[in-house]
Amino acid sequence: MNKTTLITLFSILLVACVRKERQEFPRAADALFQQGDSALFRAAEYSDSVVIRYARGLEVRYAEDGIHVLISNPDPSASHAPVEEMVLTEPHHRFVCTTALQLGNFEVLGLESCIVGMNSLRNLFSPVMKRRMADGATVKIGKEGNFDLETIIALQPDYIFVSASKHGGFEALRECGIPLIPHHGYKETDPLGQAEWIKLVGLLTGETRRANAVFADIEQKYLTLRDEVAAHCAREDVPLPTVISGRQLRDGWYVVGGRSYMARLFEDAGARYVMSDNEDSGGTTLDFEAAYARGIHADFWQTDGTFPGEFTLQTLSQEDERYATMDAYKHRRVLFCNFSRVPYRELGGVQPHLLLADFVKAFHPELLPRYTAKYYQLLQ
Repeated sequence: MNKTTLITLFSILLVACVRKERQEFPRAADALFQQGDSALFRAAEYSDSVVIRYARGLEVRYAEDGIHVLISNPDPSASHAPVEEMVLTEPHHRFVCTTALQLGNFEVLGLESCIVGMNSLRNLFSPVMKRRMADGATVKIGKEGNFDLETIIALQPDYIFVSASKHGGFEALRECGIPLIPHHGYKETDPLGQAEWIKLVGLLTGETRRANAVFADIEQKYLTLRDEVAAHCAREDVPLPTVISGRQLRDGWYVVGGRSYMARLFEDAGARYVMSDNEDSGGTTLDFEAAYARGIHADFWQTDGTFPGEFTLQTLSQEDERYATMDAYKHRRVLFCNFSRVPYRELGGVQPHLLLADFVKAFHPELLPRYTAKYYQLLQ
């Protein structure tokens, strides 16, 4: 057997071994995402002390007189944001939530029984909360600006969670002597920072081990996938797809800012956001022509909304026929999250690892061959 033949045989065997290795040993992130969310069963293995690593709006200090929790608005555009401090000396078990995201913070920790009151949510997904509402264990308190104060007072909640951008009726509650806790998690621009607000619920309820266990699971999956994406995209033969966000809403095309939570997800998922030069940490509105010019040749298009039925490419083009001329539309690469069908508003903020995986599944599907998208689906 000559030298050339040996080299050829060696090359064939090497390729076969590499292929076999890829088949037998799935990528770490793909394997992690197949495990599900069993972190609560391992809570006893974790510390009962809380350390904040990602959230800009939370700070925890341990002192002789109790646990000091400092809360502020993490939005980079919020100048001179006041800091509210509370001292925790014992666990509490009666809370009122006024947004779906606050509810989600309790859901992922399995602490729904601590919610005695909540506002009237149009789309409630949690089966546990649906049962509690039906049984009267959790009571509707009305809507922002029209809260039923008598009902809330009768519930005797230890705390009421309020939103930084919503103020309707809250001052009346403050006058009743019920402590209000501003929940600024949705203002965090780091996806892990937003999820880390579950540690606040852990501190309030005395379930810090649960919070640490659940967050560690989220963190491991997010960082493992992010790092695999970065390594994959560092190869010369892997192009970075581009992505546009939003669509026309009333007076303009709403896009997420270039320094926003969603923009960070795009980056970590291995895509280039066409609005990356924008400095907004929230959202901004462009006129249709400006957004269209930015996004017409984008490889992917992310958008969302509440739609009572199957939202399709045809549904999208019926909103504006110009959408059908965009590259992402023509190549069936429009990612849509239907808020009426998935619990994005409840759980999206505390499941950034799943949002990241949804985008990676679209942008670089070879990295997650066994993963099924949770929130964002490619339109047909």
